[in-house]
Amino acid sequence: MNILFMGPPGAGKGTQAERIVAEFGIPHISTGDAFRLAMKEGTPLGLKAKEYVDQGLLVPDDVTNGIVRERLQQDDCKRGFLLDGYPRTLAQAEALDGMLKESGRRIDHVISLVVDRDMLLKRLTGRRICKSCGATYHILFNPPKQEGVCDKCGGELYQRSDDTEEKVGTRLDEYLSKTEPLLRYYRDQGLLREVNGEQEIDAVTAQITSILKGQAE
Repeated sequence: MNILFMGPPGAGKGTQAERIVAEFGIPHISTGDAFRLAMKEGTPLGLKAKEYVDQGLLVPDDVTNGIVRERLQQDDCKRGFLLDGYPRTLAQAEALDGMLKESGRRIDHVISLVVDRDMLLKRLTGRRICKSCGATYHILFNPPKQEGVCDKCGGELYQRSDDTEEKVGTRLDEYLSKTEPLLRYYRDQGLLREVNGEQEIDAVTAQITSILKGQAE
């Protein structure tokens, strides 16, 4: 089973992906992981990607597509995979379709976690991190016993500069504007399944699993 996960920052993709790959026995592949593996192994494409990463530049589509292609050709992907964070553009989506077609495969499901923008802002701006030990809290969902103080070491808690409402809002708006064409692309193919990401974690998992098992059966 070949699955794509989509959803804005704060939608819970990481948590759900971890559960789904355990349930179906397939690898969870993110572009970041694929890049790191290719660079660690010193593949030609990995070295090319490292040149861009080291300069703080975006890795171009041809290199990104090539690294994803290499990853999907590995043995652990024969039974399927869960892709997270790729494709990000229509051009990448079309490239993915092409590389899968070469091996007689296709995307089976595109799962989109849908969460209201205000909820995403609450989730993302409420994060607090300990300056001393790095422990993570959330002022609403996982607050420390004493405001501003780490339960584990007594260190001071702080908000990361990119977790402010202004910066989070910009990230969300950018994500939504870039992914709307992708959602339309997969909706037109009848592949898109939207899941309410505001439910309890177990309920989200159950809904996703039901969708995937319904297709498998």
